[in-house]
Amino acid sequence: QVQLVESGGGLVQAGGSLRLSCGASGGTFSDYGMGWFRQAPGKEREFVASISWIAVNTRYADGVKGRFTISRDNAKNTVYLQMSSLKSEDTAVYYCAASRRSFSTIMKLYDYWGQGTQVTVSS
Repeated sequence: QVQLVESGGGLVQAGGSLRLSCGASGGTFSDYGMGWFRQAPGKEREFVASISWIAVNTRYADGVKGRFTISRDNAKNTVYLQMSSLKSEDTAVYYCAASRRSFSTIMKLYDYWGQGTQVTVSS
């Protein structure tokens, strides 16, 4: 069983930056593809970014390309999401997730989820 704990969320002005972290425990971190998803009030959870097991490959939602960067440090069992040029529409609860099978954009392919961290972007 893998436990995931997100941190780094908060309130930031539009145009600002935040770095989210997700620490993992209870498994072999490098066995998992990792993803970040987000859910805004009244909306469905959506894919943000994902990274493969040894960080060779990444994927991004179109709306965050060029602004967000996903990375991982397998020695620290941590995945990061660096967010820059933040917009009000980035306001959401951000979740990290781990998948044994893929670093997919598809939520149902992820096996473990964190509790989420709130990101609020003020305009």
